[in-house]
Amino acid sequence: MKVYVLYNGYLIADKNLVVSGATLGTLDKPQVDNIMLNMPMIAVLIDHPTAGKILYDTGGNPRGMDGWWPEALKQGYAYYYEPHETLVEQLKMCDTKPEEINTVILSHMHMDHAGNMELFPHADVYVPKADYYQALSIVHMNQDRNTHSGYIKEEVTAPAKQYHLVDENDDFELFPGIEIINLPGHTPGLLGLIAHTENDGTLIFPQDAVYTAEIYGPPAKQAGLMFDNIAFQNSVEKVRRLADKYDAKLFYAHDVEALDSFRFAPEFYS
Repeated sequence: MKVYVLYNGYLIADKNLVVSGATLGTLDKPQVDNIMLNMPMIAVLIDHPTAGKILYDTGGNPRGMDGWWPEALKQGYAYYYEPHETLVEQLKMCDTKPEEINTVILSHMHMDHAGNMELFPHADVYVPKADYYQALSIVHMNQDRNTHSGYIKEEVTAPAKQYHLVDENDDFELFPGIEIINLPGHTPGLLGLIAHTENDGTLIFPQDAVYTAEIYGPPAKQAGLMFDNIAFQNSVEKVRRLADKYDAKLFYAHDVEALDSFRFAPEFYS
């Protein structure tokens, strides 16, 4: 089994959206400068000996800043990438075409994780049921895309061979060596991925359940953007228990300072 980490460009966003209360005014200093973070985006391609090619998250749509995203998202989460960092080009670096991917796992339905779903109408798609239902509800509530939070209607409603809705309490082995774990909090449901490799040990990809090392701690910090803060904290601690159990390598979702410790495609873990 080969596990490729795909680099998909980065977002620029206020740190308060990542770490709750990152910059707070006080009585003596009521006006404080905010901090804008560079937030790298990753997806994961697995070349599995029996299941074929599996994609965990589909990254951001390269048309995001050109009208695919509404103005509110462009202002709050500006998206930048080099031509070779689009999902299609990253897959090409791994000798893979979108049509060769049989299985897609979406951590959740936000625009930086489900952004290229249009490429996979032929695939089985695993999604967290609670977040899928919320996303569908939000994008059909009205026609004002600026009120749809991080969800893009065309991505949420993209066709697939079959959607498989994963219940919040359902952790399981999807294929030999590949586990799906539930990590709700950031969104109503969120799927993490565990890959057990022969040579590089266990790899854990929690995506937005653990944005950065600062969030992870210990002690864990609250994120700035979340659906359920108690569930978020519980999910961070669940990741910690699993990382300790397996002596695993942890891949933070949006931590620019961790990039040097990642092995990016076309290199791989095996």
